[in-house]
Amino acid sequence: MPKEPAAVDAPPPEVSADRPSNVAAHLPRQAARQPFAPAIFFPDGRGRRGRVRYTHYTYRQLDEASDRIARGLRAHGVTPGTRVALMVRPSLELFSLVFGLFKGGAVPVMIDPGIGLKNMKACLAKARPEVFIGVPAAQAARLVLRWAPGLRTVITVGRKGPWRGPTLDDVERDGARGGGALVATEPDDLAAILFTSGSTGPPKGAVYTHRNFATQVDAIRRMYGIEPGEVDLPTFPLFALFDPALGMTTVIPDMDPTRPAKADPAKIVEAIEDFGVTNMFGSPALLNALGRWGEARGKTLPSLRRVISAGAPVPAHVLRRMRAMLPDEGRVVTPYGATECLPVATIESREVLEETAARTAEGAGVCVGHPVPEAEVHVVRITDAPIRRWSDAETLPAGAIGEIVVKGAQATRRYFDAEPQTALAKIPDDEGPGFRHRMGDLGYLDEDGRLWFCGRKSQRVEADGRTFFTVPCEGVFDAHPDVFRSALVKVSREGRAEPVICVELEPHAKQRDRAALRRELRERAEAFEHTAPIARFLVHPGFPVDVRHNAKIRREALARWAAEARR
Repeated sequence: MPKEPAAVDAPPPEVSADRPSNVAAHLPRQAARQPFAPAIFFPDGRGRRGRVRYTHYTYRQLDEASDRIARGLRAHGVTPGTRVALMVRPSLELFSLVFGLFKGGAVPVMIDPGIGLKNMKACLAKARPEVFIGVPAAQAARLVLRWAPGLRTVITVGRKGPWRGPTLDDVERDGARGGGALVATEPDDLAAILFTSGSTGPPKGAVYTHRNFATQVDAIRRMYGIEPGEVDLPTFPLFALFDPALGMTTVIPDMDPTRPAKADPAKIVEAIEDFGVTNMFGSPALLNALGRWGEARGKTLPSLRRVISAGAPVPAHVLRRMRAMLPDEGRVVTPYGATECLPVATIESREVLEETAARTAEGAGVCVGHPVPEAEVHVVRITDAPIRRWSDAETLPAGAIGEIVVKGAQATRRYFDAEPQTALAKIPDDEGPGFRHRMGDLGYLDEDGRLWFCGRKSQRVEADGRTFFTVPCEGVFDAHPDVFRSALVKVSREGRAEPVICVELEPHAKQRDRAALRRELRERAEAFEHTAPIARFLVHPGFPVDVRHNAKIRREALARWAAEARR
């Protein structure tokens, strides 16, 4: 049996990509450097004057709370390597729990709550957690829907109902005293299982090691010049877990994190101005709403140095509106990556607006920038079959569209208990333990070494002996002033596949004459060789999107709608 990692009292050496350690080691380091600096602010209702009340942890308080949890979990049999399903709403308890689990060497299993009950049950069955930590509503759902049978420990965050097990308060009391809380881990020890959103298929559990997390933290700090003392507004809670490693204060906004497209821009701006937020992460859907709101009011956000957006390509009009809200030196940056491998490349809005957006409107795809130094990026010939070894892959020259493949310490090695999916997504090196991750995305490298994104491999459309790529086709129609966004889908008719463009209109164009609009879209299609064969256009009232960022178009669902709309 492998030797159980030992708990240590002192923070370990500095964490870096070539010397990783327990990902939670950043927290005691920050607590030692700035014990009384606020680590997290969380909204806790509103006062009688309507202003948001906040509760908070300093770095010392968060460190001490997570220490108590790590020791208390150990007292309840949660040892290094234990898989722990975590179903807790964004709160101070969520952050202390996550760091407590990391400190104790346990493995949190993170699943998006918006993926649906059926997918939730399937993910839990796949991950086979030994411990379930959840709020009362999650515990009740677990019992009624028979999630995760065979659990040996159940812990409730809040008031316990008619089920067994301690509460989080009990755990903290049991861990109030004891020795070191931080377990010394190896770089390739399992750190977490993060499930994908399932936007293009069943969710899969990406297996994260401490090396993966350490590389991500170093890359994000270097790429964007993030400095200790900054204030972050992460509208996707998982990104907040990087903040202690980066020395930033986290401000959780007053919003439903599972519905970023529905966030109230006024509440986002309120949080930015209350705390002088310098860094913000937001999905393209949230930035779209915020930018339109700001444009209509002439609103600016002078404290913001940087806005980071990911989850789907960010349209030029969203970048333009957000740029207008920032000070002159402010940046809007869009990293490219995926749950399994992040970051891969990055680009700043000025380069997009001044150069690449015009090419996107002509069908060149979306430029996601130069690969980061931590990523070795290649483009290989498209195949839907596994690639058994790297020498079997055919790498393509600049300008040729293929599948994007990445090698780097930020890439996860496998999916949990999913060998067929792992075999499809990973390419072993010919010699040694190395591997490449297949992004499942299509794109190409240009002559300057920049990476261009052309859509998901599974969503390409093959018809009449040609291959149509989603993003290059959609860019042509997205450039129409009345189109908010478009989506290429395949519809089969009498045994023949046909490429169809669905469009969602801008608010001002909802009442447009549809026949005239279709003629204009057809004219745009005929202007470009790669879209000339597309002759069918359907107006959709509001595209189905992914549950995590509300930005990725669920083209498979849209294709089913388009098939019905043809009849």
